[in-house]
Amino acid sequence: MATNRAVLTAEEFFAMPEDDDQLYELLDGELMMRPTPVPLHQRIVGNLFMLLRAYVREHGLGEVFLSPIAVVLSETSVVVPDLVYLAGDRAALVTARAIEGAPTLLIEVSSPSTRHLDRRRKLELYARHGVPYYWMVETDERAIEAYELADGAYRLARRGAGDAPVSLPPFGDLAFAPEALWRP
Repeated sequence: MATNRAVLTAEEFFAMPEDDDQLYELLDGELMMRPTPVPLHQRIVGNLFMLLRAYVREHGLGEVFLSPIAVVLSETSVVVPDLVYLAGDRAALVTARAIEGAPTLLIEVSSPSTRHLDRRRKLELYARHGVPYYWMVETDERAIEAYELADGAYRLARRGAGDAPVSLPPFGDLAFAPEALWRP
């Protein structure tokens, strides 16, 4: 027996009250609540933000945004990734309410409670909407994976772990040790 579920739109999503201090996303019309990040998650996000922001600014490559920031991928999909990178040619996607369209790179710091969503549903959603690059940081494995969009699907371009420097697309000149993301 099929079940009917309400499909929300981006307009309805943005009209929701903001008084409950929860993080929500809209995935193909389905409202999803995200768990509150734990300190390790925030440490990794903060370290990665500082690294990317400095690199992007130094080379005049666009802008890096830190969560929470909404990214409208379609009329029924609004995501709130941990980090967003917009190359200079995508600067016009920034509006007063959100980033409206596919950014250059979306980054998710995965945890046991979000891993399935990040690895399956979001990976497919981001590819379907033409996000050229997607990074997943695996907190338990202490690793980072970079995916590139090719023929409408992501392929693993590079994986890094430990203290060995790695360069991830789209930042071929930026080498960093993934293990540094876990350090205070």
